[in-house]
Amino acid sequence: MSTAFALTSEEIEQLIKVFSERSIKKRGFILHQGDFCRHFTFVISGCFKMYAIDSNGKEFNLEFAAENDWITDLNSFYDEKPANVYIEAIEPSVILQITRSDLIHFYSNYPKFNSTFRIIIERKYMELQNRVLQNISATAEERYSNFLHQYPKLASRLPNTQIASYLGITSEFLSKIRKDLAHKR
Repeated sequence: MSTAFALTSEEIEQLIKVFSERSIKKRGFILHQGDFCRHFTFVISGCFKMYAIDSNGKEFNLEFAAENDWITDLNSFYDEKPANVYIEAIEPSVILQITRSDLIHFYSNYPKFNSTFRIIIERKYMELQNRVLQNISATAEERYSNFLHQYPKLASRLPNTQIASYLGITSEFLSKIRKDLAHKR
């Protein structure tokens, strides 16, 4: 992602002071539904899923974030409301986190951070918009193809159940799609 602007030594020093590094075990949470999202999270290593659970207990994956990607519940983070989603580590992970107050401080005092995070959020919004459009107009095969394009390195790292949940299909149907694609090659 080419959103980075060259940083001065002072800016790097300030960033080091406010970002906290954490190690998260597989199946560890950085956000539970109902909690307040207090951090914008950058993934150094590992992989996370953001998901919701319906009233029947069915899980719906909304987003994945792996190395060099950001993840947060934007509604909860910016509006300071309880989260409607969970963010859970799929793999052991190392992350950097910044609090809302520190991020807003950087927005105000370092204009390039305001621009950088605006670009990050705009790209996440575009991903969401494309995902909604796919869900209402694309076939399961097309959605899987788009998943492979958006997350090329994750297809081999994620279990079928996680990918199927993201695509809104059963893992059995995903296996059929994969088998059909293999035959076409």
